[in-house]
Amino acid sequence: MTPSVRHLAPTQQAGRDFVMRGLTGEIVMLNLLCLREVADYTATPELAPSAPISGAEAFDRYIRHTLPFLRDRGGELLLLARGGPWLIGPESEQWDLVMLVRQRSVQSFLAFAQHEAYLAGIGHRTAAIVDSRLLALGELPWGGAA
Repeated sequence: MTPSVRHLAPTQQAGRDFVMRGLTGEIVMLNLLCLREVADYTATPELAPSAPISGAEAFDRYIRHTLPFLRDRGGELLLLARGGPWLIGPESEQWDLVMLVRQRSVQSFLAFAQHEAYLAGIGHRTAAIVDSRLLALGELPWGGAA
C-alpha cells in the first residue's frame, strides 16, 4: 500500500469532532494499520534499537509498552489480528493489522491518550506504521430479536 496521504495521528479538528459526537458509555476503537518493512525511528532516535527492526517488531514494542497504561485507564485490547486485502473494498488497499480496543468512555480514552508515560513510548507506533485509520465506535441499542 502506497497511499498519497498518510494518516498517523488525529488532526485537531478530528479530535474536536470526536469529543463533540457525544458518545456515551463504552466505546470501541477500530484501528487499521499498515506497517513499514523496516521501522523508522528518525523522529524518536532515543527509542531506536541498536540494530534495525521491522515495523511489526516496533509495533509489538508499542503494544507491550502501552498495555499497562491502557488497562490502568479502564481499557482493554479486544483483538489484534492479521489483516490483508479487502473482501469488499478497494483492491489497491490492504491493512497489515486490525486492532479493536475497548475504552470505558470517551473521557477514559482521552486520559489514556494524554498519559505522559504512555506518550513516552508512542514513538514505537510512529516508527512502525506507514499509514493508519482509527474509528471510534459507539454501540447502538439493539434488541437482537431475529
